[in-house]
Amino acid sequence: MTDRYAVIGNPVAHSKSPLIQAAFARVTAQDLVYERILAPLDGFARTVAAFAAEGGMGLNVTVPFKVQAHALARTLTERARVAGAVNTLRRDADGWLGDNTDGVGLVRDLRDNLGVALADRHILILGAGGATRGIVVPLLEARPRTLTIANRTVDKAVMLAAEFAAHGEVRAASTAALEGRRFDVVIHATSGGVRNEDRHAWPSTLFARDAFAYDLSYADVPTEFLRWAHGHGVVRSADGLGMLIEQAAESFFMWRGVRPDTRAVFGLLRPA
Repeated sequence: MTDRYAVIGNPVAHSKSPLIQAAFARVTAQDLVYERILAPLDGFARTVAAFAAEGGMGLNVTVPFKVQAHALARTLTERARVAGAVNTLRRDADGWLGDNTDGVGLVRDLRDNLGVALADRHILILGAGGATRGIVVPLLEARPRTLTIANRTVDKAVMLAAEFAAHGEVRAASTAALEGRRFDVVIHATSGGVRNEDRHAWPSTLFARDAFAYDLSYADVPTEFLRWAHGHGVVRSADGLGMLIEQAAESFFMWRGVRPDTRAVFGLLRPA
């Protein structure tokens, strides 16, 4: 019987994960099917249970269910435990194993695919929500000079920095405290893009000379954050498509024990 996998979220129709995982299955000769599952906002656990009852083997978890997936998992990898959020579930004999592949996907995309230096650099994360939780420790492991989390509600940034303090120095900052500071890598991790209020919240002087702007979101056209960054002098930038591909490869390896080559998938999803 062909093994079943899926991405679960709300919304989920836009997800490119089925294309990515199908490509990985082809290049590694793995027999599987991969689909999208739209879960009701109040029915995540119920939907996952139904998927398991139908023989489902693994799930990628997207917004807004990553924290719920963490609570649902019977066992957790160390990186999922530290992150407090799960984006990958694997059904084992004793229940669901939860992992978080977001951070390793981000670092691989920045450092290996895009050639962005992280060591000894000043890195800023905009946003202190669930997306940030999964990327803090992998970024710390890349040994930046400083890692700062900024949030319009500064208390959330302070709490997150304190939670990860055991893994390295993480600074918290209000939007006002960013005035006059410059960062080499600015990562946009808020859930809503750059809305009108965000344009006034973040100082336009965040970017150091030759800074790199990265948006965890992805789209077929430049995201609002990247357009905003370009408007303030940023030349080097990328959206989160590469992170999506790299974290998907890590999920595939967790499920199948085979690590796919990601290079061909970039051309499949975004032809030159």
